[in-house]
Amino acid sequence: MTPMDASLSRPARRFGPSAAVLAALLLGGPAALAQSWPAKTVRIVVPFAPGGTADTLGRLVSQKLGETLKENFIVENRAGAGGVIGSELVAKAAPDGYTLVVSGVATHCIAPALSKTFPFDPLRDFTHIALFGGPPGVLVVNPALPAQDLKQFIAYAKKESGKLAYGSPGNGTQGHLIAEQLKQVAGIEMTHVPYKGASLAVADLIAGHVPVTFTTLTTAATQIKAGRARALAVSAAKRVPEFPDVPTFAEMGYPELTASIWFSLSGPAGIAPEIVSRLNAEVRSALRSPEVRERLRPEGIEPGDLDPGQFAAFVAAELKRWGPIVRASGATAD
Repeated sequence: MTPMDASLSRPARRFGPSAAVLAALLLGGPAALAQSWPAKTVRIVVPFAPGGTADTLGRLVSQKLGETLKENFIVENRAGAGGVIGSELVAKAAPDGYTLVVSGVATHCIAPALSKTFPFDPLRDFTHIALFGGPPGVLVVNPALPAQDLKQFIAYAKKESGKLAYGSPGNGTQGHLIAEQLKQVAGIEMTHVPYKGASLAVADLIAGHVPVTFTTLTTAATQIKAGRARALAVSAAKRVPEFPDVPTFAEMGYPELTASIWFSLSGPAGIAPEIVSRLNAEVRSALRSPEVRERLRPEGIEPGDLDPGQFAAFVAAELKRWGPIVRASGATAD
């Protein structure tokens, strides 16, 4: 038997697409592939450490997607550089719907404005799929501060012009930026004290080391309920049911401060529209489920409900909104 005959007698090695993929291509190309999605495990990258709001939302949604789509959806925490490392990883992944990321205002709207050299374009390099929602910000003060409401606080800040310090979760965080906006629209002066995280800022507020903090309602909720911090206003569009006595900034005359620290689901640019539509519908259904709503309600998180086109437009609008505010604040990447 010649070498050629021997080679022909050996089982053929498998290269290239699987039989299922080839069949899908023959039957209908990319559209057919999208119809067969998901056919294997889907990875959802959370670009932050475990335990935060991004991680909580990512795990709640991934569990629901696994139940309804009958495939494994696993969460992988890839923290670093304020969420940039994990987000960049997904931006460079194949656009097949099997690698997704928990995106959000911090990574895709604020972070790009903090650096002159940024590793991805938040619009061009991503397919934005569905809005999860997120907690509003809250202005909290130490109970010893002589201000019972926002009006009294602004009057006190003007009286103590330049002497009042406020804490935030860090430079360029939404807590920092909302505080800077309040300074502008209310005509007050305060000194920024950045912390390495929201919990540290709240801890120093309770200890009396800093009299004012701008942070997420999620982080401050326990201390507010215990009376160790006084909430003066939330940045939500309407009052949070768990805190009915805390007015919104808009109610108090500052609609510019309406904002949430929102999170979302995105993937690499170029994911098939059929996969995007299916994921969007499943995420919105998951967020409407009674158990998920009950889990998010105490944190003041109002689930998102935008279709893919509306959500893509929302991201573009948020990017346009926060860029000038970041630049006006003088914040840069640490």
